[in-house]
Amino acid sequence: MKDFFKLPRVKVFGSFLVGALVVVTVFLAGSWYGLPHLTWQDKAGQAVAGTPGPDAIPDIVANAGPAVVRIDTTTVQSSQSDPFLNDPFFRQFFGNQSRTPAQTQESHALGSGFIISADGYILTNEHVISGADSIEVTVSTRDKPYPAKKVGSDQELDLAVLKIEPDGDLPTIPLGDSDSIRVGNWAIAIGNPYGLDHTVTVGVISAKERPISVEDRQYRNLLQTDASINPGNSGGPLLNLNGEVIGINTAINAQAQGIGFAIPSNTVKEVYNDLVSKGGVTHPWLGVYLQSVTKEIAQNYGLGDQTGAVVASTVSGGPASKAGLQRGDVITRYNGVNIASPNDLIDQVTATPVGSQVEIRFIRGGQTQNAVVTIEAKSSN
Repeated sequence: MKDFFKLPRVKVFGSFLVGALVVVTVFLAGSWYGLPHLTWQDKAGQAVAGTPGPDAIPDIVANAGPAVVRIDTTTVQSSQSDPFLNDPFFRQFFGNQSRTPAQTQESHALGSGFIISADGYILTNEHVISGADSIEVTVSTRDKPYPAKKVGSDQELDLAVLKIEPDGDLPTIPLGDSDSIRVGNWAIAIGNPYGLDHTVTVGVISAKERPISVEDRQYRNLLQTDASINPGNSGGPLLNLNGEVIGINTAINAQAQGIGFAIPSNTVKEVYNDLVSKGGVTHPWLGVYLQSVTKEIAQNYGLGDQTGAVVASTVSGGPASKAGLQRGDVITRYNGVNIASPNDLIDQVTATPVGSQVEIRFIRGGQTQNAVVTIEAKSSN
């Protein structure tokens, strides 16, 4: 009798287990694909919305996509084809006179941007249009490209505003609050990578406030995302799930996959009016090149555990130079605020109104000294 009942009981348990697994699997699959009817409850018993429904991102793209533009630039350079001009002895005796006429050569580049106002103002990266002799903007809802003019730009922030003259109102995308975005939030990038118009990629915000260097540009406080960003994406929008721009896609890490960067939208908000009305942004300027206090520097200068920002050099005629600061000085305090690194000093200078007088404490030859510096303006347009 024991054996008779044993077999059915095993079968019933097995069927129950398979059924339970199917239910769990379906629930997890539904959660993964973000079915809109799925909700769960928090500790207080309140319903909490699930991940976006299956049409959320397509709807965002459909709304924002028409405001994303393609930017084509042309740069004309002249060159001499006379090989003798490369010979320094020839130039010494005959000067730079050429026996052949100068030739012109055109180079073309591609980037992205997005329309910020219905009357044709467009945001993009400064490096997308830098040095361009002509700029064309293609709007997907119009038949022909528009010639564009640069209204304002800032090399340091890598931002630029263009203007086109449209035949009627254009679609726009609003700027969101990049400070409120959280690491792990969804992010949607739209642009023209490698000339493939209106390519959409999706990822998350991987990190915030990232500093990176690209050639001669020092970016600070960038958003990092794993949404694919490639050449041609530069200047395009990075969107949140409200369809708002939280960043301007700017750079990629060529040595890695899934590491892209965007300028936060709140940075844009701070300078947009200056870019449009003044053509550029005025930056407070100390006129120094800085480096960190390394172990070797600390030993050589007898700093012990002292931190600060080392003056690698000063700009001749700049505010620091006028105040007597020199190469090798270690700045430890700025206007009453302790300085532990070059970034600390940069943050303090950036927040100082132009024309302000500030007291700087520094160490020179093992002795602590003070200097009063008048912060000047450095224009980067």
